[in-house]
Amino acid sequence: MAKQIGTKTKHVPHRTCVGCRLVLPKRALIRIVRGLQGVNVDPTGKATGRGAYLHNQRSCWERGLKGPLAHALKTELSSQDYDRLKAFVMTLPEDMIEETGTTTNQEST
Repeated sequence: MAKQIGTKTKHVPHRTCVGCRLVLPKRALIRIVRGLQGVNVDPTGKATGRGAYLHNQRSCWERGLKGPLAHALKTELSSQDYDRLKAFVMTLPEDMIEETGTTTNQEST
């Protein structure tokens, strides 16, 4: 057997944003989890329960809250869950600044 030459690259897990369907590295997205206390934002990404991922911009969250998020979590969002998530949405930026330095507004797509 021949020796492998070079360095081994580290595996980076990818997830799909349920709002815009873009596949990105897991750390670039915000996890929402359905747990025993209902549907909550999971800042650590390690809470137990069924999870779904969204970008850190309002347009993806607004699209996700219309139905895809509930479908991904396999649950109905209660009014308390919806209010809690909507309050979190208000802290998010309107547009996302990409690594290239340009801004994109996904509302137009």
